[in-house]
Amino acid sequence: MFSVLVLNGPNLNLLGTRQPEVYGSTTLAMVERACAAHGAALGLDVTCLQSNHEGALIDAIHAAKGVHAGIVLNAGAYTHTSIALMDAIASVELPVIEVHLSNIHAREAFRHTSYIAPVALGQICGFGAQGYNLALDALKKHLSEVPPA
Repeated sequence: MFSVLVLNGPNLNLLGTRQPEVYGSTTLAMVERACAAHGAALGLDVTCLQSNHEGALIDAIHAAKGVHAGIVLNAGAYTHTSIALMDAIASVELPVIEVHLSNIHAREAFRHTSYIAPVALGQICGFGAQGYNLALDALKKHLSEVPPA
C-alpha cells in the first residue's frame, strides 16, 4: 500500500465559507474525508495536512521523503509566488500532483503562472473538490507503473 500526503495551503481551511461562488460549498474536512475514502478504495493510505504558513508546507514536503510515495498539493496562492515550495518539491524527488479547485487559467492573469507546475507530475484545476480524487487516481496510476527505486 502506498502512502500519500494530501497537502493544502493558505486559506483552504476556509473552504465552504470563502467565496463559495469560486471554490464551492465543500469544506476542507469534507475534502479530507473524501480523500481518505477514495484513497482507501484505491489502496492508498492518505494523510491530510493544511497550513497557512509557507515554512510549514515546506517542512511537510521535506518530511514526506521516505514516508510518503507521493503528494497531492493545493498550494493555494503560494502556487503563484513560492519558489521555495518549488525548490522543496524538486529536492525531495517525490511525484507531486498540483490541484486547484478553480480553473486558475480562467482567472486573473497573475494566477496563470504556477511555480509548482515545472516540478509537478501534472496539474488538475477547475473541477472543484473532485480534482483531489482525480489527483489520487493519477498518482496511484503513476506509482503503480514506476518500478521501485
